[in-house]
Amino acid sequence: MAKKSKKQQQSGGTPATVALTAAGVPFTVHSYDHDPSHPSYGEEAAEAMGVSPERVFKTLVADVDGALTVAVVPVAGQLDLKALAAAAGGKRAAMADPALAERTTGYVRGGISPLGQRRKLPTVVDGSATLHETICVSAGRRGLEVELSPTDLTALTSATLAPIGRP
Repeated sequence: MAKKSKKQQQSGGTPATVALTAAGVPFTVHSYDHDPSHPSYGEEAAEAMGVSPERVFKTLVADVDGALTVAVVPVAGQLDLKALAAAAGGKRAAMADPALAERTTGYVRGGISPLGQRRKLPTVVDGSATLHETICVSAGRRGLEVELSPTDLTALTSATLAPIGRP
C-alpha cells in the first residue's frame, strides 16, 4: 500500500479518494465487507453494492512492449490483450507480474485503483464505460469502491478510450 500522508491518515482516505477530492471531482464511496474466499474481487464488489457488473470496472496492469499499462474493463468481461496492445500503440501485451503491479501502483491486488497511483501509468479505459452515467472502480483497497463519471475518470487518468474488453 502506498504510504499515506498525515492528512490521509487523519481522513481515512486512500490515495485515490484524496486525488479525487483534490481534483474537485464529484464521487461517491461505497464500502463493503470483503470476503477473502470470493473467487472474483470485481464480481464481489458488484454483488455487495447491488450494482450491475457492466458498471463495475476492474483495474488490471499489463506489460505492453515492456511498458506497464493500466487497463480498466468491466468486471462482467475480460481484457482483450491484443486490443490493449493496439490501443496503447504497441504490438504485444501480457499481464504484468502481480508483485511488480503492486510495487508500481502502490496498491495491493484486488485493490488497485486507476487513480492516485504511486507512479502514473498510461491508462486505457474500455469504451463501454461511456454507456453509463457513472461507473465504479476500486478506491484503492479491497472492499472500497468509488463511483464517478467515466468522463472524470478518463480526464484524471489521461486515459485513452478504446474497445479493450470482451464478454
